[in-house]
Amino acid sequence: MYKLLNTENWNRKEHFDFFSRFDEPFFGIVAEIDCTEAHQRCKKHSLPFSLYCHYQAMIAVNQTEEFRYRVKNDEVIIFDTIHFTTTIGRDDNTFSFSFIPFAKSLIEFIDLAKSEIERIKRSSGLGANENTGRLDVIHFSTVPWISFTGVTHARNFKSKDSIPKITFGKYFHRNGRIIMPVSVNVHHGLMDAYHVGLFLDRFQELLNKVLPRIE
Repeated sequence: MYKLLNTENWNRKEHFDFFSRFDEPFFGIVAEIDCTEAHQRCKKHSLPFSLYCHYQAMIAVNQTEEFRYRVKNDEVIIFDTIHFTTTIGRDDNTFSFSFIPFAKSLIEFIDLAKSEIERIKRSSGLGANENTGRLDVIHFSTVPWISFTGVTHARNFKSKDSIPKITFGKYFHRNGRIIMPVSVNVHHGLMDAYHVGLFLDRFQELLNKVLPRIE
C-alpha cells in the first residue's frame, strides 16, 4: 500500500522538480559501518552474519521515511512497507535477482532468505520477474571480495528509476574493530545526504543494539 505525497506543500518541491530533470538524478555515498558487536552476536547465536546485516538494514530502511519514497507517473508516493531484493551468487559465479518480503522477525527473515537462496542455487539466468521489478523494494547487493571506497551502478537512462541501491562490501579489521564499507545510492529529488545519514545512523544503532532475545 502507498499514499500520494502532497508535493505542493513539500519543502523539497523545488529540489524534486530540479533533480527530476537530470539524466542522472542519483548520487552516492560510501560510509564505514562498525559491525564488531553484530559479528560477535552472530557468532554467539550461530546466525548468518550477512543476513543479519541485511535484516537490520531493512529495518532501518523502513524506519527512514525518505527511503520509502518513490516516483510513479511523475508523482511522489510513500509506501507503507519496503521489501527486499538482492543479487545472490551461484557456484558457477553467475548471479540472480531475488525477492524477499519484509519480515518483522529476524528468524522469519532468515528462513525466507535461506529458502530464496536455495531456490536460486538450483536455477539459472538472471531471475528478473514481476517481484524483482516492483517499486516497493530496495536494490541490495553484496561485494564480499572488495573493501571498496566507491561504487557505481549500471543504469538505463531510458527508464526512470527512483529505487535506492545499497551495497555491502568486504569487512576488514582496524584497531580490533570489524568495519564494513556500505554504499548508498539514491535519487536526489527524493532525499539529500542528510537523509542518507539518518539511515546510516539508524543502521549503526541497530547493529550495536543488544537483542533481548532471538526470534
